[in-house]
Amino acid sequence: MTKEEFQLQLQKGIPTVLPEPQLYAPHINHAPKRKDILSLDEKKQALRNALRYFPADQHAILAPEFLEELKTHGHIYMHRFRPRHEMKARPIGDYPSKSQQAASIMLMIQNNLDQTVAQHPHELITYGGNGAVFQNWAQYRLCMKYLSEMTDNQTLVLYSGHPMGLFPSHPDAPRVVITNGMVIPNYSGRDDYERMNALGVTQYGQMTAGSFMYIGPQGIVHGTTITVMNAARLKGATNMAGKVFVSSGLGGMSGAQPKAAKIAGMIGVVAEVNPKAVQTRHEQGWVDEVYADLDTLIQRIDRAKQKKEAVSIAYQGNVIDLWEKLAAEHIQIDLGSDQTSLHNPFSGGYYPAGLTFDEANLLMAEKPDEFKAEVYKSLCRQVAAINKMTERGMYFWDYGNAFLLEAGRAGANIFTKNKQFRYPSYVQDIMGPLFFDYGFGPFRWVCTSCNPADLEITDRIAARVLMEISQHAPHEIQTQLKDNIHWIEEAGKNQLVVGSQARILYADAEGRIKIATAFNQAIRTGEISAPIVLGRDHHDVSGTDSPYRETSNIYDGSAFTADMAIQNVIGDSFRGATWVSIHNGGGVGWGESINGGFGLTIDGSVEAERRLCQMLNWDVNNGLARRNWAGNNAATLTIKRAMAENPALQVTIPVHADRQLIDGLF
Repeated sequence: MTKEEFQLQLQKGIPTVLPEPQLYAPHINHAPKRKDILSLDEKKQALRNALRYFPADQHAILAPEFLEELKTHGHIYMHRFRPRHEMKARPIGDYPSKSQQAASIMLMIQNNLDQTVAQHPHELITYGGNGAVFQNWAQYRLCMKYLSEMTDNQTLVLYSGHPMGLFPSHPDAPRVVITNGMVIPNYSGRDDYERMNALGVTQYGQMTAGSFMYIGPQGIVHGTTITVMNAARLKGATNMAGKVFVSSGLGGMSGAQPKAAKIAGMIGVVAEVNPKAVQTRHEQGWVDEVYADLDTLIQRIDRAKQKKEAVSIAYQGNVIDLWEKLAAEHIQIDLGSDQTSLHNPFSGGYYPAGLTFDEANLLMAEKPDEFKAEVYKSLCRQVAAINKMTERGMYFWDYGNAFLLEAGRAGANIFTKNKQFRYPSYVQDIMGPLFFDYGFGPFRWVCTSCNPADLEITDRIAARVLMEISQHAPHEIQTQLKDNIHWIEEAGKNQLVVGSQARILYADAEGRIKIATAFNQAIRTGEISAPIVLGRDHHDVSGTDSPYRETSNIYDGSAFTADMAIQNVIGDSFRGATWVSIHNGGGVGWGESINGGFGLTIDGSVEAERRLCQMLNWDVNNGLARRNWAGNNAATLTIKRAMAENPALQVTIPVHADRQLIDGLF
């Protein structure tokens, strides 16, 4: 397809002439069938809702087709309208647009749906089993059409994937405002989501899926690398060689685990039941070796330990079988976790033991109650085996995927005598006190030229800036800076790019602003050839309120409030963000968190520098101010540094009561 034909397709939006039906592609990883939850009247409503996008003379053809999709998939994806063009990020100049910012958003949308990036690309699901960019292909087509027409005096509004339309605004306003899954609080149960999603009125945006900021598993590999390194340090390790990390999940973000373990210098062993996911990660080089036989796998682990290799290994099978084998044979494992999508345990996020992958998918769709019972049985078995391993010295943590939460609901032996979870969230022990409380989080950028040479330049600039910052940084953050400098200097060698030419780097407010400013200047001088999109994972200092993950180290009773995430998005929107998003749910599940995100396109202009300085300063310090007020001492130290640097910043500092005084009253 020529560039002109591609542009015409995007500008056309929903075609006036019906395209030919699309064939099912067996080589693509597809989403499992969602359960049949709608009543007869609701199914009729779902069809009426879907047909709203099309002229009335097409309804007689499309209605039975959409009904069949609803029966077959549990959702209307409108497969007939899948685009004929290849889904991938293209150089920004290839997109038809009146606004360069709009073109950058089109690039990010297509990257989220790239077949090498997305978990279930034909179902518009980027990761996590149900993290969707859009609900259906009509929404994609209409959104791209609006973006191709948008000027810098308009804003596109998206309601859970549905393009509500272009509205007059101004150049400093966001070009797109995104909401996903915003429902009345009493209707955030799992079946509420399944029903509303099947009706076509809401979607689960996960975190970076529904906000167009997913950059493949690289997006989490840096965070996973520093997590496993600091987990080992907590256990007294000074050298990572020969340490073994065991986990599960190779689908979406979980696919980062083996790569991260190897970068950290460890032996990473990750179980995955889906053969296609294993094959994808092996072909991409994120997994070095694949084993389907547990005895052979155990022998390979033993050899790797003896030789102190840094190697990534996949076990193609069920993680319960792996844990039980390790426990039964008294294999010494240093670190353990789980990254299955337990926020979505009954719709493809977790597969029970004793069933093949295909058998589990069939049971999931046809007998959901039986499937749920099998999931809970397997969780109890998995926890029992993990408990044996931790009794022998393994350090285990919850990876913010609702593992502890769902295991508790399953009745697993996951609680202490005082009814607390037996294991910590990784945020409680590692990311919160060592990173978030100091303002460090997953800053990321995408080169819209799609040119690897530009990415190499950004890596060099970022490394130089961090080295300069480290010369005057306080001792409390020297280790973080050292790890990040090592990461960015080695990033190119580790072949982290999947999809767009993107990079992630944990940085604080000072680092983000100085790196972004240096990028903007390099674009201005022509050293970098095209604009850059700045963003972050929502898994950050202030973007997310999530009591079982991002804010699990908030101990003043406010962990279940969501003011921070909402304020984050509101503040970003009037400080210069190119787009903002707010989601119900995320890695921990629907109804369990609120996530705010942004994208910011910088083009070398003075206006871009003004926006990035304003917005990135707020985006980090909002969270630091809240963590400071909650009583996190590192956050108080950091926000005081920020106030000293910027007199316009004035944050309320708490006065902590004497615990003995309070205790004496009771």
